[in-house]
Amino acid sequence: MKNKIKLLPLSLILFVSITIFGQQKATVVVAANLKTAMDSILKVYKLKNPNDVIQVTYGASGKFYEQISNGAPFDLFFSADMNFPKQLKNYGFTVSPIKLYAIGRLAIWSKKLDPNTEKMNSLLNEKVKKISIGNPKTAPYGAKTIESLKHFKLYDKVKSNLVFGENIAQAAQFTAFGASDIGIIALSDAMSPAMKKECGKYYVIPQESHSPLEQGCVILKHGKGNAVAKQFYDYISSEKAIQILNYYGYSQNKK
Repeated sequence: MKNKIKLLPLSLILFVSITIFGQQKATVVVAANLKTAMDSILKVYKLKNPNDVIQVTYGASGKFYEQISNGAPFDLFFSADMNFPKQLKNYGFTVSPIKLYAIGRLAIWSKKLDPNTEKMNSLLNEKVKKISIGNPKTAPYGAKTIESLKHFKLYDKVKSNLVFGENIAQAAQFTAFGASDIGIIALSDAMSPAMKKECGKYYVIPQESHSPLEQGCVILKHGKGNAVAKQFYDYISSEKAIQILNYYGYSQNKK
């Protein structure tokens, strides 16, 4: 009887240990433009994989690149471009192929005017004093914005009015909350429920005006052997994940 009493706590300890240590976590960093779509993808993923723990942080791809380069313990990186993942691969920070998971679009968004009326020339409207965009140094969407403005020969005319968000999602917030009059933001943000509540209107910028907004993901060195990271890396190209990405304005092919 004494032996049974002594064994019971040990059994419980073993059971708890197996439960805790058998549950693997993936730390995932994601470009800010992807937040609305990624939140939806994660909800669907968790329905089929309730025991997987995925810790997600959103921000500027350039900032994540710097952190990963300095040894930050991230397992999986969803960038807003292909360049940052390629640089990480060149420096030996990745363990998987770089996967092109989405191609994004830019949009002009405003509550003060309808950008569909004047399209790109909306940026020159007399009501417009401040234009929010993503920081071109840290946000790939910001860099593509500059490309597009130069393509339409508008950059020199509006550069003094530009207000930089650290990432493209912050640029959208600036416009939604009145810190700017108009913003060049991710189409996915313009289509998000949060922005729809703000009752603004948006115009989709022709993608011929800039190089493609190809977005890549990659498993990082810290994520080597992490089954959850690998499974989610694979899941992003599943039919359901692609369906959600397309719903928020992304595509998988250049058009």
